[in-house]
Amino acid sequence: MKDIPEYEKDIASIRTMMERSTKFLSLSGLSGVLAGIYALAGATAAYYIVHYPISPFKYRIYSSSEGATIYKLIFVALLVLVASISTGLWLSNRKARKAGTRLWSQTSQKLVVNLSIPLVTGGIFILIMLYTGHFGLAAPASLIFYGLALIQASPNTFAEVRYLGFSEIILGLISAIYPGFGLIFWALGFGVLHIVYGAIMYNRYDK
Repeated sequence: MKDIPEYEKDIASIRTMMERSTKFLSLSGLSGVLAGIYALAGATAAYYIVHYPISPFKYRIYSSSEGATIYKLIFVALLVLVASISTGLWLSNRKARKAGTRLWSQTSQKLVVNLSIPLVTGGIFILIMLYTGHFGLAAPASLIFYGLALIQASPNTFAEVRYLGFSEIILGLISAIYPGFGLIFWALGFGVLHIVYGAIMYNRYDK
């Protein structure tokens, strides 16, 4: 008969196999850190487009409604998004190769679908708000829908993603109360929180 330690090893192996079949474990914590850095760079660019020379910590009682300014902000946001996705795919693919798995699998496909539904819905909703002149709620809406997307996708990846989602939603709701600080909350949500949670995930799963 097997000793108890051997049974524990067998159970651990079975548990690992089940997790690999149901969860996307190639998500890189370093990509979260870099995405946060990209977001902070984007927030800095947005500050110079909208706020400068006024302090970003001063409550704004007006919204930027000029077409040229809105297009510049959308361009900056798209740059941050493309850079974050590209870096995430590259680092996750590298991590998957080290683990001897494939990046694009049935599990990763489910993750993308679950993540995309709230993100696409939120993106369309934000564009509608910008088109109808509700500029002050664009930043809160982006945080809230992003948080919903993370929670929706969290069953297919690490548990920390779920907690990040809740954090984004809470920050987005607070931002909706104080829309004059939208850029600050956006930087906190997409920048600081990404760096913090990315560092946690890197220390736990990437080393």
